[in-house]
Amino acid sequence: MAVQAVQQIRKMRGGAQSHLMLGADGNAWVVKFQNNPQHLRVLPNELLGTRLGALIGLTVPQCDVIEVTPWLIERTAELEMDLGQRRERCRAGLQFGSQLVGGLMPGHVADYLPEEQLLEVRNLREFSGALALDKWTCNANGRQALFYRKGREKRYGATFIDQGFCFNAGDWRFVDAPLRGVYARNTVYREVTGWDSFEPWLSRIERVEAEKVWAIAETIPPEWYEGDVAVLEQLVERLMERRSRVREWITAFRESSRQPFPNWNRAAAKAATGLFEAPPWDDSMPGRLM
Repeated sequence: MAVQAVQQIRKMRGGAQSHLMLGADGNAWVVKFQNNPQHLRVLPNELLGTRLGALIGLTVPQCDVIEVTPWLIERTAELEMDLGQRRERCRAGLQFGSQLVGGLMPGHVADYLPEEQLLEVRNLREFSGALALDKWTCNANGRQALFYRKGREKRYGATFIDQGFCFNAGDWRFVDAPLRGVYARNTVYREVTGWDSFEPWLSRIERVEAEKVWAIAETIPPEWYEGDVAVLEQLVERLMERRSRVREWITAFRESSRQPFPNWNRAAAKAATGLFEAPPWDDSMPGRLM
């Protein structure tokens, strides 16, 4: 069942013109509407991409389907979309919601950290896992992350947000390129020394069971893909076919002009390619939902 939105809090930054809303469950949700300026398919991309991230063990926000009623939209003047030449009321119905990183409790949230603090992020290694996810799903956007720490904590933790441009955004086709789906700063990849640095996330992608991916896809409301089941099925089938090629696309990034992995042992990498045996799946380490 969808979480019902009961109040609009404020408009958020970003191209999708999301709104921060309070849910009946007491949580704050960043809500993307069906008639956002980017594309309707941003919604299924977010749900599928975020839950795939959780499935392989990345730190991603809790996400869900959010119901926004006509009653709430009619009584909230701020619930509208700026479409350039005109404005349009937000569409009522089922929307995508991502829980606000850090919630409404006091704390520190940042989308940029100075170099010294970035190097001290608690889960910095997970940027390698996020890279594997983004190459698998063909994220056409740069990797987005938010950094959060509670009031008395000294180190931040990263949460990987905004999967809306996975599957090449609204196109639902896979156009791979070395610099797609990567974080803007090489600092986060400083600890990468070889294929082991992408574990356990890369092996989980390569071994993920089709049934688990299909189960996620079945939670997507049909109106988000205009009821075209065949197109959704084709997307999932292509996604499953891509599991075995993620190393190829990471290698293309490694050999790009960015030179993102200065500590990669090239000889060891060459020896490992094609010879790597993935460790067994560990069901005791489920995906983390913030």
